[in-house]
Formats: sequence, C-alpha cells, structure tokens
Amino acid sequence: MCKGKFFILSLLLLFSFTTLYAQNNLLTQPELHPKREFRGVWIATVVNIDWPSAVGMPVQKQKDQLVKILDFHQQSNMNAIMFQVRPAADAFYAKGREPWSRWLTGRQGKDPGYDPLDFAITESHKRGMELHAWVNPYRATFDNNYVNIAPNHITKTHPEWFFIYGGQKLFNPGLPEVREYIVQVVLDIVKNYDVDGIHMDDYFYPYLIAGQKLQDAEAFAQYGGDFSDIRDWRRNSVDLLIKMVGDSIHKYKPNIKWGVSPRGIWRNKNEDPEGSDTHGGAAYSENYADTRKWMKEGWVDYMNPQIYWQIGNRSAAFDVLTEWWSNNTFGRHLYIGQAPYRIAEGRSYAFHNPNELPNQVKITRLNPRVQGSVYFSSNSLTSNLGGFADSLRQNYYRYPALPPAMMWRDSIAPNAPLGLVGVNSPKGVVLTWQEPAEAKDKEPTFGYVIYRFDAAEKITTGNAANILYIKYNTERVLLDNTAQRGKKYIYIVTALDKMKNESEHSEPYTVIVPAL
Repeated sequence: MCKGKFFILSLLLLFSFTTLYAQNNLLTQPELHPKREFRGVWIATVVNIDWPSAVGMPVQKQKDQLVKILDFHQQSNMNAIMFQVRPAADAFYAKGREPWSRWLTGRQGKDPGYDPLDFAITESHKRGMELHAWVNPYRATFDNNYVNIAPNHITKTHPEWFFIYGGQKLFNPGLPEVREYIVQVVLDIVKNYDVDGIHMDDYFYPYLIAGQKLQDAEAFAQYGGDFSDIRDWRRNSVDLLIKMVGDSIHKYKPNIKWGVSPRGIWRNKNEDPEGSDTHGGAAYSENYADTRKWMKEGWVDYMNPQIYWQIGNRSAAFDVLTEWWSNNTFGRHLYIGQAPYRIAEGRSYAFHNPNELPNQVKITRLNPRVQGSVYFSSNSLTSNLGGFADSLRQNYYRYPALPPAMMWRDSIAPNAPLGLVGVNSPKGVVLTWQEPAEAKDKEPTFGYVIYRFDAAEKITTGNAANILYIKYNTERVLLDNTAQRGKKYIYIVTALDKMKNESEHSEPYTVIVPAL
C-alpha cells in the first residue's frame, strides 16, 4: 500500500513537472512573425461594453472615442474589427429596417445624427483593418424592460414571432418567416455597406437556465414535419438559417466573408465519439447549433470558437479544444476566440499568470490549421490588462500581417502596380505609383502593401518585418516619415483585392535619403 501511494505520488509529481515543463517550453520557442494571420478584436456595443462608453454622448465625442480605439488596435497591428451592429434586433447603422439602438442615444429609435457603421468601416479601412459586421441572430431584447421598446421594433409589429426565456424576448428560430426576416436584415448590411465580413455570435437558441422551458411546442407541431425529436428539429432550424445567410451573402457579394463565433465546445466525447475530450456545455445540445456540420458542409467561410478557458483546464482545456477544432476545419478558416477579459476576474487565477495568454497565442501559431485569433473584448486590450497588449505589441504582433486568403472564394490575384517612384521631401520619402492593369477576374484593386528594405536586404514579400504600410484604399501615394537621414532604402509595392489576394511586386525603386 505504501509503495502504491508512493508510485501514485510520483506519477502526480511527474505529471505536474511535465505540465510545467510544457508551459515553460512554449516560452522558449522562437518568436514567429507570420505574414498572414487573422488578428481580430470584438468591439461590443451591447450595454456599452466597449463603445460608446455611455449612452447619449455627442456625435463628435462618439467618433473621437471610436477613432481612439481603432488607433490603439492599429498600433497593435490588429487587422480585423468585429463591430457589433445589431445587439438586440436594433441597429448601429442607418440603411436597414430595424430601429436605432438605445445604446447609442439612450432611446431606441432615436437618430444619432450619423451612421456609425459607415464611419467605422471608413476609419478601419484607413488603418489597414477589415471590418466584420457582428450581428446577434435571435436576441430581440436584452432584458425584461419592454417599456422603452420603439413602436416600430419587430417585437411590436410581429409579436407572434417571439417567445420569452429568462426575461428576454427571443426570435423563435423554428418559424420560416423569422429566418427569412433575419436573412433580409443581414442583406441590408451586405447591399448597403462596404463590410469585409458578416459575423454572427453564439446566441442561437438561448443558453440553458434552470427551471426555464422553451415555448416552441406550437411551432414544432406546425413545422416539425417528419422530425420525431424536437431537439433535432431545432438544430435543423438553425442549420437552415446558417445556410440561407451564407448563400444570400455570396449571391449578392461573393467577396464578403461569412463566419460564426460559437461557444467553444461542439460536443463532448462522452456524447459523440467525434466530439472533444471535454466535459462542458455543448453548442450542439444546449444551443442546438451543429457547428461542426457547418464547417463540413462548407456553409461558412470561417469558424471562430470562443475557447475562453486556460491551457490544461480539467473540463475544457484551451489546448485540447484548439487541437480538436483544428482537426475539424474541413478546409475552412479557423480563428480562435481568446479571453483577455478574464485577467480582470478575481477567481480566474490561471489568467493572472502573465504567460497564459501569450502561450495560447503560441499554441495557435504552432498549429498550421489555425489561421489566427480574435480577442474579447476591445476594452481588455485598450486597458492593457495584465500587460497582454504590451506583449502583443512587443512580441507576437510586432509587425503587420495580412489576413489569410480564402482560396475557395477567390484565388486570382491582381496584377502588379506600375511605375513606383520615390522622392525625398522635408517630411520624408514620398512614394507614388500607377494602378495595375485589370485583373484576370476583373476584380478591382482594393488596396496596396508597401515594403521597405535596407540596401543589403534581399527583396522579398515573404517577411512581415519589411511591411511598411498596408493600405485599404486606392490612393497611390504614401509618405514614409520614418526614413532615416543618410540611409539607402529600396521600396516595392503590391496590390490587393477585396479578399486580400496579393499581386507580384512592382519594380523596386531605390531612394538615398540625404544626410543633414
């Protein structure tokens, strides 16, 4: 018995040492600086989590605040903004069918005097960042305060489309007219705004609440068809929406990306042998979201699971889930949702370790089937919780990166820009070039990447450290105000299309910056 206890203790010590060694070993890996990597951040507007910081702020103050946020993320070399534009069947945009959000002005339906989505797109593109319009699919109210709902809100014009769960009014996903309505809401954005993507979060059927029951038996009786199990019917209802949204987006604009951010667990292995080695709440059984199927069928362009647990978590480990998702991408993109907000949680001790989130970044990078990360949420980064934003800037995101290309959507690159010229000026080197010839697929040029090399460096577009600037507009001029006096530089420029396919580079141009 004593020997047995000693043996078990030895195993536990060995396991602890191995885990510690693995964590430390990650820290000794060489820094990687991929040129292609999705680096997203959620900007949440519901209850003013990230922006605007308070309801009813003057327009200019709202704009200034958003610009400050975007500046911060540009300086951290982020390249995608997930901007929440429909938190509760309301709108942060003008060209749609739903009333203005109360989190803009303090009263639902009140015009803020400008179009926040249009402004956010313009400002994000100025900074070389994509903007994905983030919509909540089925939440119609955030709470049970229905007094201040606008007269034209969908809960008032079509009250038969909703059930109440946990005090919230929620669209009934099993109604065909509801699914069609949500598709049209998404198409309002697609048709009227130059968004780079449509992004849907995890609120399909609601998260379980003890003692609550979904009131959808009547809809099941009417629309259940051959389904004998209401749970299978619910999953099918969500499947239909996902496919309808993707088909509709790509019919109108094939170069808009379509992705979903579900909860981190599809199914646990004890529920399905194809599931992950975890023991937590699953999207399949609790939200009726068969997220793996959406990847397998090619209904989405990317999946962005929220893996908000630490490495080695007993019930749902970050490393285990990242590996599982990477083995179930079926050729689509995988961006891992990470949780710097947990640094501020008193009981989230693992996230108080300054190595936890950096190690998570390394885990994603060491997996070739993971294309990047998205962080919840913006305030966690702008507040630099735990110094994580500094860690990104100084190490992992030290250099800019392009979003990964989606070859199944568009594999044809633009032609190379022409006639690059650099001229010295009092403020720096002014670069100008000519637009490229029309691409084979006739896709217009969306932007440019400008590279700079020291005189002795090899000219290649493969090294992110040589990216001087990424432009998401068609202006063919750039001021390099970081060029040092007395140095010799070589510049090249490439063209990008909307899907971030990159052309061959222009002819190099050499500039000698005069000494003082």
